[in-house]
Parts: sequence; structure tokens; C-alpha cells
Amino acid sequence: MASSSPPKSASRPRKRARLRYEHRVGLYCFLVALPGLLVSVVLVWMQPWSVESRLTLIAFELFAWWLLALALQEQTTRPLQTLSNVIGALREEDYSFRARNAVAEDALGELSLEVNALADMLSDEKIRAIEATALLQRVVDEIDAPLFAFDPASILRLVNPAGEHLLRQSKARMLGRSAAELNLQKCLAGDTESLVELDLKEDSQARWLLRRSSFRQNGVPHTLVVLSDVSRALREEERRAWQRLIRVLGHELSNSLAPIKSIAGSLNSLVSTTAMDPDVRNDLQHGLEIIEARSASLHRFLEAYRQLAQMPAPMLREVELAKLVARVASLETRVKVGVQAGPDLLFTADPDQLEQMLINLVRNAADAVLELSSAVVPTRHFNRTSDLDSSSGSEVDRKVGVRWDVTEADVNLLIEDNGPGLLNPANVFTPFYTTKPSGSGVGLVLSRQIAEAHGGRIEISNRTGGRGCLVRVVLPRAPHSQR
Repeated sequence: MASSSPPKSASRPRKRARLRYEHRVGLYCFLVALPGLLVSVVLVWMQPWSVESRLTLIAFELFAWWLLALALQEQTTRPLQTLSNVIGALREEDYSFRARNAVAEDALGELSLEVNALADMLSDEKIRAIEATALLQRVVDEIDAPLFAFDPASILRLVNPAGEHLLRQSKARMLGRSAAELNLQKCLAGDTESLVELDLKEDSQARWLLRRSSFRQNGVPHTLVVLSDVSRALREEERRAWQRLIRVLGHELSNSLAPIKSIAGSLNSLVSTTAMDPDVRNDLQHGLEIIEARSASLHRFLEAYRQLAQMPAPMLREVELAKLVARVASLETRVKVGVQAGPDLLFTADPDQLEQMLINLVRNAADAVLELSSAVVPTRHFNRTSDLDSSSGSEVDRKVGVRWDVTEADVNLLIEDNGPGLLNPANVFTPFYTTKPSGSGVGLVLSRQIAEAHGGRIEISNRTGGRGCLVRVVLPRAPHSQR
């Protein structure tokens, strides 16, 4: 009958128990002193002393041996424990501990010197890393261009203050949200070094140059997105192109319009004194009057556009906003302009140019509400924050509201109306574009030029929650050179 096989656990080699380092040192101390101790005990026992004396001497030798062994063990293990604590502190990035007895020409002292040197080097590296990180964060915060960093799941992990200002949200609300939730999916899908238009209601007119790159953080790939606002540069280049065109057209047309108007007037006078059929005379006079009127109208049209090419730089001085707004509101007599007073404010601007800009914007708002003056419009309730709220139908439909608020750096002027709103918002700042029969398409372009000359901007959109248009003028409280 076959014998049963032994269990597997019995066939495994047992791991030999290993004494701790401190115990091994103590054991070696005992073994080193044991031969001498045995010889001493034998010699003491062979002496002709009393048993009590011999036992006392042997006990004293054993006690002295025990104290010396403990001292040797302490001198051997204590420095190693100290070095272990220092290295453990370095692993935890605590660089305040140092090894003692760090002296040269000593085996243990040289080891302590090296550990202390390592601690100093790591401490310096940590300080440099902290300073570099703080400098990088400072640079990122001071960059005017919006900056975003997304992880592989398109979740926002980093944003600078310019990005917060662009999205009108705080960093705490944005971090951890996806690019789709923030309307930034075009930044991850578009080609780098390309122009993108973001779906942001607050900044619908802006165009952004997209720059995208990759970096790693903790071994995880991230996407870095940097946006540069090129809308103002593009508008400036567009404005210069229009200025060149206006100068050429103005020069050529003015040279032709003046003699055409003069000749038409002279022919009209000649026809009135010449004998001819009355019907023919009337037809000739009517035609000449049309030529003369259209020549004068075209001349005024060109003169209006010359304002774009010849607008001087702003002459900055202190402006009292409340008085300026009240004065502009009083100039519009066709409709009631309601002023919702904001904070009292003195800020730096060119009052003449600023007044002209506000006159243009208020006049446009008044023209818009007058378009509906002959129609029967039902009663509507609009935003309660607006100066246009009312429960009376006809009064609401013929009102324009002006209000303002102030931030730490900017002044926000808001002009709103209850007109038909914008049918084509993309063309509101296009030169020569107008929806008015007698308009020239100059007012809004000139207003934006004035705002940008002050370092600000104009945003135009349809009102939310009601009919009409909202114009937001953002102006700096002080010139950029004084900030």
C-alpha cells in the first residue's frame, strides 16, 4: 500500500528567523567578552578568599560587563536610528531634521555629513520649486489672454483670472466642469493657430486666436488652451482699410459733386427764364432739383464718413457721469428717456467724445421705439431690473432707459429700448450698413471707435425676457497707463 504524501506545507523550507540588529549587536558583545569573563571567573574562584568575597567580585564583573555591553549597543544603534529618522523626514519632505556628530575622518560622522548635505540639497530644491511654481502662477495670473487646461476627459483643471473674466464665472464654479458645459468645446476641436468664435452671450462680437498644446501633470496628459482676442486688432485693420477707401472716394466724389450741384443749380435758373413748353419746363426743373438734392445728400453722406477717418485722439479729463447722462437724456425729446441713477462717479474720459457716443446710442434707441409708435402693441412685462418696467402698454412701447453700474476697474453703461430688436446682430458694426431709410451707417461704428479709443468696448444684443435691444458700454475707470 502506497504511503501517503506529506502535506505541501511540510515540504516548504521554513524561513529562518532573523534576530533584530540590536539583538545581534548585544549577542556579539556578549560573545566577545565571554572568554575573558570565563578566565576571570576561574582565576577569582581559585583565590584563597572567602566564598562571599569571590561571589561579590564575580557579580561585580558581570554587572560591569552588562553595562559595557549596553553602552556598546547604544553607541552602535542610536546613530543609525537618528539617521533613519532624518531620512524618513526627508521622504516626508520635512527638511528641518539633521544628524548629530557629523564630523570628518570618522566613518559614522562622514555618513551623517552626507545625509545632512542631502537634506540641505533637497531643502534648496524644494524652495526653488516653490518659488518657480509661485512665479509661474503669478505669470499665469497676469496674462491678459484667457488660459485653460483640460484633462483627457475634457474636464477643466486650470484657469487664470482672464479666463474667469471671459466666462463671467469664478474659478471655484468652473473647475471640475466639462468643456461642453462651459461652451469651450470649439477650443478642443478647432485647429491650433485658427480663429474661433465662442458661443458666449456676453462677448458675441469677439473673435479669438486659438493656440493649443499638450503637457503632462503627474504623468497624465493635459491640453493647454490659450485664447488671444484679435477682434480689436481685426477691427482696427478694418477701420484703417475703410479710412483709406473713404479718403479716396471722398476726394474723387467731392471733386465731382461740387460742380454737378453747381451746374444743376445754374441750369435750373436758366430753365426758369427760358421760353419753352410749361410741361417740359416742369420736367426739367424737377429733374435738376433731384440732381441737386441727391448731390447735396451724397456730399453729406461722405462728410459723415469722414468722421471715421479724422476722429482725433481723446482728450482725457475728469468726467462726472451722472451729469453727462442727464444732459444726453434731456437732448432726446421725441421719446421719454428714463435714467436709473447709479453710483456717483468721477472717471477719466473725453467728455465731448463720450457725449457724442451716448447721443448716437440714445438716438438709435429712440429711432427703434418710434418704429412701433403707429402699431398697437399689447401690454408686456419686462425685466424688473430695467427702468422700462411698467404695466401701461403705450407708455412702455415708447420708452428708452439708461442706467449704469461700477466695478473696481470698469464703468458699465446700459442703454435699452423696447423696439423691434436686432434682426441681424452680426452687421451692427459694419460700415455703410443701416436699416434706416435716411441712415448712413456711421453712428454705431463711430461709437465703437470712441469706446475703443478709451480702452473700452461696446456690446449690442437683443434683450432677454422682453422685446427690444440692450447696448452695454464698458469703459475703464482710468486709462491703462494709470492702472
